[in-house]
Amino acid sequence: MTEHSGIGASQYLEALQGAGVTHFVTVPDFVQLALHQAIERGDSPMALVRTCNEDQAVCAAAGLRIGGKQPIVALQNQGLYACINTVRAVALDARIPTVFLIGQFGRENANIGRPTTQSSRRVVSLLEPLLDTLQVPYWRLNTPDDLSSLGMAFESATVRRGAAALIVNQAIAWH
Repeated sequence: MTEHSGIGASQYLEALQGAGVTHFVTVPDFVQLALHQAIERGDSPMALVRTCNEDQAVCAAAGLRIGGKQPIVALQNQGLYACINTVRAVALDARIPTVFLIGQFGRENANIGRPTTQSSRRVVSLLEPLLDTLQVPYWRLNTPDDLSSLGMAFESATVRRGAAALIVNQAIAWH
């Protein structure tokens, strides 16, 4: 599999289940559409929690985490930008472990294989610098081998009592 072919939805499901994810909390994301549809079909025992906006997704995940569950918040880069105050309040200030699965919406094909900070689109190029500014550790998901980072992200969020992010750098494949 080359970097350009993407990681398959079934590979994501396996990695999420391996990381103990109980709830997939989301505002639907085009970059992660294949994964959303696999979860909707029931290809995984994870519960699907749809929210109206990203602020609700962060708060719903916080409630699940407080209740002893292991949710992941799936959204787009621009969705993270929209809810940054909620991320600050819940994950950073209240120190509720929160793991984000962030789709890099708007990434141009010419940028695949290059650093996203070199993208000509601000919606793409600003994500990693923003996470750095917020001191949120992140892992890039480019190849199937990178999916092992899911466990590290959950461990980091739990140990640090804060946020951690996994960046989906290209559309999830339908296999």
